[in-house]
Amino acid sequence: MSVRVRFAPSPTGYLHVGGLRTALYNFLFAKKHNGKLILRIEDTDRTRYVPNSVENLIKTLAWAGIEFDEGPHIGGPYAPYVQSERLEIYRKHAEMLVEKGWAYYAFDTAEELEQARQKSPHHEFKYDRHSMKNQFTFGNEKTRELISQGIPYVIRLKVPESQEIRFFDIIRGEIIVNSKDVDDQVLLKSDGYPTYHLANVVDDHLMNITHIIRGEEWLPSVPKHILLYNAFGWEVPKLAHLPLLLNKDKTKLSKRQGDVAVEDYIEKGYFRDAFVNFIALLGWNPSKDREIYSIEELIDKFELEKVNRAGAIFDVVKLDAINAKYLYSKPVSELAKEFRFWVERRGYLGLSDDYLQKVVALLRERVKKLPDIMDFAPYMFEKPVQYDLEFLKKHWNETTYENMKDILTILKQIEEFTSEKIHDTIVNYLNTKNLKLRNIIHSLRVAITGLSYGAGMFETMEVLGKEEVVERLENFLNNVVPKIQIEI
Repeated sequence: MSVRVRFAPSPTGYLHVGGLRTALYNFLFAKKHNGKLILRIEDTDRTRYVPNSVENLIKTLAWAGIEFDEGPHIGGPYAPYVQSERLEIYRKHAEMLVEKGWAYYAFDTAEELEQARQKSPHHEFKYDRHSMKNQFTFGNEKTRELISQGIPYVIRLKVPESQEIRFFDIIRGEIIVNSKDVDDQVLLKSDGYPTYHLANVVDDHLMNITHIIRGEEWLPSVPKHILLYNAFGWEVPKLAHLPLLLNKDKTKLSKRQGDVAVEDYIEKGYFRDAFVNFIALLGWNPSKDREIYSIEELIDKFELEKVNRAGAIFDVVKLDAINAKYLYSKPVSELAKEFRFWVERRGYLGLSDDYLQKVVALLRERVKKLPDIMDFAPYMFEKPVQYDLEFLKKHWNETTYENMKDILTILKQIEEFTSEKIHDTIVNYLNTKNLKLRNIIHSLRVAITGLSYGAGMFETMEVLGKEEVVERLENFLNNVVPKIQIEI
């Protein structure tokens, strides 16, 4: 049978970065083995359902370049691919397990279960089918009577006592669990919805899933699933449980310590290829001396057996470094097209392609993300309205004002307004005054940009253009200096 894998998220609001890694690894595995990737929406927990989150999940996965062969948005031979649309399938399979003696009806109320939970040592509750209200207590005849009366019930898995449950995980090797440590899990809830365990096993079998690649948090559920596969007489798909994503302090990744939604990183302007590249290396890397891979290389080199067991650190510093490498290596013309989106979103309209290309070329090596250019160098998009006076004080003396007036005059006379020409003209002037470039360049920077830092000053002036530079310098000398002269 050809490889068939699935990504099965719950529609709870946003795509977690861990979810993206799971989807990506399934995608890489399917592509490498010429298999199929299925998107299945597991929405049986209605208390966590968030409207429109399915559409958002699909949109975000599409942004990441993850293509599906089957799913709710494209259809396929095993539709529907939304679990809330498959309730009758789960009910039939749950009742099939009851008939086979692998499951039973239970009639406990929420209050009764809570009381039993409170009485359990350390509240480590395990359902005791011998002391609760269920088919074993009432017998088959009474059970049928209660069902016919419409008394709410659930269907629970009948876990065999003291039986070894063995399974093999591609990443973790052989795992053995004793059934005495497994609870009589609810399979079908009183509202007719299945739990994750039943729906997951039934769908994976009916959709011919060959490999289950998912997060480590589902590992404790595997023994229950193995029992279900055995009960139905089905073959168990191959299993691979991915390591947890961790904060830098090695705690489980959570939004308390930073962004965990993929949408947050899209919003911050990370490149798709850089972000996917970074996510792919969280727990796996085909080479110790590389960290930049094309999607084609990731597909070609991906091996589940090489995925680490240990948790992977989600290091934003490393993400920034990878994104910066993409930023430095992409063609300026391509970057300028992307940059226009961020520029216009910020409200800077009407800038030419040529100007944006020059801005990107000048500043991309000073930032980690494309939209950061506007925060690093706002003066490239609007005239300064505030000036770093503390910095200016350190470099201003009684002759600075007159020298800058002279520089303004000679700048007006430059016909070829290039960085080289600006530099040479100003240096020649300073030589006549027996001054060094450092005697004027800092004040000039504040006058034109308002800031104490930035890219090369002469290159900045060239990109801004002669008219803009002259206008800013005139405004500084005529309107700003008189106001601050007393303070300086």
